[in-house]
Amino acid sequence: MKVLGHRLQLLTGLLLHDVTMAGLQELRFPEEKPLLRGQDATELENSDTFLSAVDTDWKEHDIETPYGLLHVVIRGSPKGNRPAILTYHDVGLNHKLCFNTFFNFDDMQEITKHFVVCHVDAPGQQVGASQFPQGYQFPSMEQLAAMLPSVVQHFGFKYVIGIGVGAGAYVLAKFALIFPDLVEGLVLMNIDPNGKGWIDWAATKLSGLTSTLPDTVLSHLFSQEELVNNTELVQSYRQQISNVVNQANLQLFWNMYNSRRDLDINRPGTVPNAKTLRCPVMLVVGDNAPAEDGVVECNSKLDPTTTTFLKMADSGGLPQVTQPGKLTEAFKYFLQGMGYIAHLKDRRLSGGAVPSASMTRLARSRTASLTSAGSVDGSRPQACTLSESSEGLGQVNHTMEVSC
Repeated sequence: MKVLGHRLQLLTGLLLHDVTMAGLQELRFPEEKPLLRGQDATELENSDTFLSAVDTDWKEHDIETPYGLLHVVIRGSPKGNRPAILTYHDVGLNHKLCFNTFFNFDDMQEITKHFVVCHVDAPGQQVGASQFPQGYQFPSMEQLAAMLPSVVQHFGFKYVIGIGVGAGAYVLAKFALIFPDLVEGLVLMNIDPNGKGWIDWAATKLSGLTSTLPDTVLSHLFSQEELVNNTELVQSYRQQISNVVNQANLQLFWNMYNSRRDLDINRPGTVPNAKTLRCPVMLVVGDNAPAEDGVVECNSKLDPTTTTFLKMADSGGLPQVTQPGKLTEAFKYFLQGMGYIAHLKDRRLSGGAVPSASMTRLARSRTASLTSAGSVDGSRPQACTLSESSEGLGQVNHTMEVSC
């Protein structure tokens, strides 16, 4: 892997190095000693990778909301005061096409088996969905966000950690803005906080006249370079989008996403009464992704003390599909920063006892070292700003660019 700039070694924890690039801290995962196993590229090109499930513990539900039925699948049950992991997919996909590769990755399963996991499908996007009747009004992006409290209430979640991609990231961000007490953390991949202008709207309309819907959606998911060079992966997604997702329903979702408004967030202190996400956020984008500019702008509008910016090398437009191992590693550290520590098996160790996977909640202060004492008092953990004493590395801005 080509590594640019300064690099920091991650050994037994998250080691931070005082390197600043235009106000951002840059952190790189080591290439020579990967913490997680990779994945054969041929797996990504097999449609079974997208649609098959590792276990049969998933249960399907259709939940009534103020704006219609919402299809979700869930594994596990609420565990005390621990949040649920709730996902929302991008336009053109559903929870299987978007997240199966990531959640089926072995090390991700080591983490998620300690949480209840809930995958949400946007209306009419799930496998086997019936076509909406003529004249059906698809929910707006704000209404999609307003449907989620019904899911939280139905399953008795106290709060959630959201993982969203593209349109799903926008929905979860809007959800966190409207219902901040229900969201403990967000992982937002390929988010674009901006609404469509007239030029963008006209370009989208023109594209719809000259291209098929699957090809139009593919240009949203993949960069032009990927569309040319990553032929087999792109072709697999073209086939799945064409055959698995109801095309009329997809067109409604696509139209609504392209009619979205600005997310209306601003970094605290930049404007009076600035509104922004209050929870810890990890922004993720591939270095070859069409959403890169949008994610960079979103980063500039969030609180730098609670935001981590993860830019992944060699991952393209779908990092959760092409680099599930690296994304899992980043997610593990994100959970650690929120006070949930995963004691995972280290596959690099050939001898000696290694603790089995478990999740322990830590009570951590706003300014915390990486060796905070543990607590199991069951109280909701507070997100911490990673920093060291004045004798050490000095204050570390929690907004950082992470290239891996």
